[in-house]
Amino acid sequence: MTPLVSVIIVSYQTRELTVACLKSLRAACTRVPYEVIVVDNASTDGSAAAVAEAAPYAKLLRLDSNVGFGRAVNAGAQVATGRWLLLVNPDTVPLGDVVAEFVAAARAEPQARLYTGRTRHPDGTDDGRSCFALPSLWGMWCFATGLATVFRRSRWLNPDELPGLDRSRPARVPAASGCLLLVERELFTRLGGFTPDYFMYSEDVDLCARAAELGAYPLLVPAAQVTHVGGASSSGVGKRVMVLRGKATYLRLRWPRRRAAAGRALLAAGVALRAAGSRLTGRARYWREVWAQRATWLPGWPAPPG
Repeated sequence: MTPLVSVIIVSYQTRELTVACLKSLRAACTRVPYEVIVVDNASTDGSAAAVAEAAPYAKLLRLDSNVGFGRAVNAGAQVATGRWLLLVNPDTVPLGDVVAEFVAAARAEPQARLYTGRTRHPDGTDDGRSCFALPSLWGMWCFATGLATVFRRSRWLNPDELPGLDRSRPARVPAASGCLLLVERELFTRLGGFTPDYFMYSEDVDLCARAAELGAYPLLVPAAQVTHVGGASSSGVGKRVMVLRGKATYLRLRWPRRRAAAGRALLAAGVALRAAGSRLTGRARYWREVWAQRATWLPGWPAPPG
């Protein structure tokens, strides 16, 4: 049977989590025909071999090097045959038939062309990470001044995280996370996939911004839910540095030069504030190391070869 959906999972050093994700998908998602594509980013923990043994039905792409998230998804999309691409992180477990829920939403509102769901902590609470706002100078100002942290539940002072959004109801959202994202394959192809300048983080925001120029928009589908461990392949200082590199790359690629310079200055101010606060309180010491690495993340990810 021809699959309607191509589920793409990018793995890197997540052997046990990837295998668990595949098993849970197979058990929970039974109503819609789909194929599974696993792209392994040159893991050294035996991930590829474990996937081949546990899920012989999956298409397994073994990359020679770690090319990051977006480029790995692009590689998986090249061998996909479904009408829709469903990106799922390996550190997730579906709560119900997420494939069927997404397909139902896509058929009911086809003009959206991008769809996200709800990502939950292991305790069942919503982690608020499946959708967010597009970058703005106001949001970066709130980060730079610390207002976004102090008033995290304020929709005005923490606009990036959309704290006022009722995630229990369908809603059009500005941007969606690549952790759990259904995208029409035709749209993905037309956009050229994820922009290869990104290694990790903000490539999903970039995709949503470019899709909006074509009239598409991410739709929150509350019934499509997963439990999300979060940060399984990256953590601590390294993760924060990569997040900031992604943000700086977005500014470089999508904003005019002067506005991008202002955005980078606000990012730097926000990290400097947190590093200074860490020195005074002795807490959150990772911000000091992130600040020390500002020469790495302020320029963003380097442009890909060629």
